[in-house]
Amino acid sequence: MMDEWTLETRAMDVQAVSMTLPGRTRLLNNEKEKAAVRIQSWWRGNVVRRTLLHTALRAWVIQGWWRSTQAKVLEQRRPLALRLYSCQEWAVVKVQAQVRMWQARRRFLQAGQAACIIQTHWRWHASQTRGLIQGRYEVRARRMELDIEILMT
Repeated sequence: MMDEWTLETRAMDVQAVSMTLPGRTRLLNNEKEKAAVRIQSWWRGNVVRRTLLHTALRAWVIQGWWRSTQAKVLEQRRPLALRLYSCQEWAVVKVQAQVRMWQARRRFLQAGQAACIIQTHWRWHASQTRGLIQGRYEVRARRMELDIEILMT
C-alpha cells in the first residue's frame, strides 16, 4: 500500500514534469483530443451505418409487402379482364354473324326477284310464241299476281 507521502510525491513529480516540459503536455493533450476525435468519428460512423442499414431493411420490407399486394390485386383483376375480353370477342363474333346473315339474305332475295323476273319474261315469251295462251303478268312486292286468259282457237 502506498502512503500519503508517495502519492504527494508522485503528484509533485507530474507537476514538475509538466512545468519543465510545457510543450510536451500540450502534445499529450493534443494526442488525446485526436484520439477522442477518432473514437467519436468511428462511433458516429457506426451509428450512421447502422441507421442506414435499418432504414434500407425497412424500405426493403415495405417494398416486398407492396409488391405482394400489387400481385394480389393483379390476380384478382385477371379473371375480370379475361371475362371482359371474352365478352368483347363474343360480341364481335355476334355482330359479324348478323352482318353476314343480312348480306346472305339480301343476296337470296335479289336472286329470288331476279328469278321471278326471268320467269315472267320467259312465260310471256312462251305464251306469245305458242299462240294458245295469252296472259298478263305483273310482279308486285314479293308475290306474283297472275291473270291468264286462255283462248281456244
